[in-house]
Parts: sequence; C-alpha cells; structure tokens
Amino acid sequence: MSTRMTISDIARLAGVSKATASRVLNQKPDVDPVTRERILRIMEEHNFVPSVTASGLAVGKGHLIGVLVPALTWPLIPDIMRGIAEVVEETSYELVLYSIKSSNHERDRSDVINRILANRLIAGLLAIFPGQSARYLPALQRQGLPVVLLDDQGLPPEQLPWITADNRAGAYAATRHLIELGHRRIAHIQGPLKYQVSRERFQGYCEALQDYGIPLEPSLILQGDFMPPGGRACACQFFSMPERTRPTAIFAASDLMAYGVMGAAEEFGLRIPEDTSLIGFDDISSSSHMRPPLTTVRQPLAEMGRCALELLLSLLEAPDHPGAALLRSSPLLARFAGSSLPQSQSAMTTATLESAEPVRLRLATTLVVRATTAPPPCYARL
Repeated sequence: MSTRMTISDIARLAGVSKATASRVLNQKPDVDPVTRERILRIMEEHNFVPSVTASGLAVGKGHLIGVLVPALTWPLIPDIMRGIAEVVEETSYELVLYSIKSSNHERDRSDVINRILANRLIAGLLAIFPGQSARYLPALQRQGLPVVLLDDQGLPPEQLPWITADNRAGAYAATRHLIELGHRRIAHIQGPLKYQVSRERFQGYCEALQDYGIPLEPSLILQGDFMPPGGRACACQFFSMPERTRPTAIFAASDLMAYGVMGAAEEFGLRIPEDTSLIGFDDISSSSHMRPPLTTVRQPLAEMGRCALELLLSLLEAPDHPGAALLRSSPLLARFAGSSLPQSQSAMTTATLESAEPVRLRLATTLVVRATTAPPPCYARL
C-alpha cells in the first residue's frame, strides 16, 4: 500500500518550504503566481488530499462548523439536519459531524468535547439534543468557540444561547384538545425529568388541567424514557387499573413513547381511540403512517435547525454582540424579534424572544389532529 502524501512531500517535490505549500493550500495571497501554479500542479498530479487535522488547515477553520448530534438514527435528526443544510448551502461553510455515544459513561461524553478542543478544526459548534453532554459545552465557549444549543436539555439557559420549541404551549394544546373532547381522566407519560423539555411538557399538561378545573391525579402520571419500551411499560400500568378508574386518554411526551402505548393497548385488547385516546409529541415522519395515524404535537424541526445555524453564523460574524444585534443581522432571526406568547398559552405565536444576552428563542408548536383521539367511552362521559 502506498504511503499517503503529506504537505511536506508536496513542498519537497515543488522545491519550496512547507510554509509556502501550506499558504497555497489555504489560499493565501502572498505566494508568487508561478510558484503557486507549480505547487497546485504537483498536488493534482499526485492526487493530494489534505488531512483535515493538519496544522496548516487550522488557519482555515473559519469555513468549518461543527454539529454535535446524538446517534444519527435518532428520529428527530433528519428533519433538523434538513433545515441546517438549507442554510449551509447558501454560505461558504461546510459541516463537521460529531456524534455522542449512546452509553451513559461520563468519559464518553467528555471525550467528544476534548476532541473538539484538541483538533481546533471548527469556527463554531451547534449542539443538537446534547443531553448530559451539555454540561461540558460552556468550556468550549470559555475557550473562544461560539456554541449554540438546539433544545435546552438541562443546561441553565443563561449560560449559552439556544433554540427550542415551545414545549409548554404544545403540551397545553394537546391536553386541552383531550379535555374539549370530554376526557377528564387524562394520563401523562413524562420524559426523563432531568431534561428541561420534559418538565416544560408536564407543566403545560398541569396548566391545562388547572384552567379547566380538573384535579391533578398523581396516579395518572408516570415517567418514561422517550422511547417505545418506556411508553409501553407506563401504559401497561395504566391499563391494569380497574376499568372505571383507568385513564380514558393518554398524553405521551414523545411520539416514540406513544408507539409503545399503542403496543400495550393491543396487548390488553383495547382499541385506540374507541377505548383510549392517545396524543404524542414531536410529529416524526412515521407518526402519520401509524395505524391509526397518531395525533401529536408537531415540533418545527427544520425551522429549529435553520434558526439555530442562523444564530451561530450571526455569532461568528458579530462575536461581541450576542444580543439584539444578532437578530438585526440575521434575516431569519429578525422575524422573531419582539414576538411573545400570552400568559394563558392559548395562542400559538411564531416564537418567543426571552432574552437578548444570550439569545433564547422558542418556536411555536402545532397540534396535528389525526385518528387517535375521540370522545371518551360512554361509561366515562360526564
């Protein structure tokens, strides 16, 4: 197997210093045109592919943006990445993907951050659903690397700018829909409460019950894990209750947990929505193809990706102005400046700008009514 060419090899063949070859590689102007042409010709003749970790490319890191993601198979990632790609295509930037391992080891999460710091390849980082890795991200910012969070999952929001969906308003709308259908025993399957999104969705559920004078029943609240097995396990507990005390509707804090509820209902011989209504949260692509199609709360995932990258680009262009100046400089983010949500959460506006430093945006969610919700069974109606 032939040895891979290095920038030093190219410099030797061209009869120039490694620094001169690096300047050509990084498109610096201070190289004689004849020398530049000779170096480029040698690179082409030897099919030279520069290493992205070469120190000479560190100077050119301004054209690379890092995107930190959980596993690429995570169902929300494709729509978010579509929005990010739409913005990147209009710029000179390229993306570098960093993936967080699914294990729970602290070392695995910190290793990703250490790699980013060590390589110094990127000009900024967009962290998507970082989970417990979020605790390490302020260290990147302290090292001078702009960081934007897409979804605030446990990190104190005052530390970093972030984009998220309006989880509380979405949960309120879902619960209100069930109440207006006539349901009074509405169960909620929470996501892990270490995540801010889980707490906000639970808050919206509680506020809707309170506004309609329905007491909160602890027996109708269980904590899942955002995944189908967690939803199934919680639903099995609900369905094991006596018929007249079990919930007539379930609001799951994620579509994947709602899928688990569907599996549990089939196991117990219950029909959705005739025996139990069901609402999820996310509106991932498979939800409209379930049988029956899932009623859910749609997160504007592509829009979240677009806004998050717009915000990061604005930070790169105006690093000393992390507040309202960013909104003015970004055509996409400027649409959200000054908009707000009413205290009642009864209206769904485009977004909420909560603070100017750092920027925090909540994008509106939408209730998508399909076939898994209906009035409660006759015996449960008031």
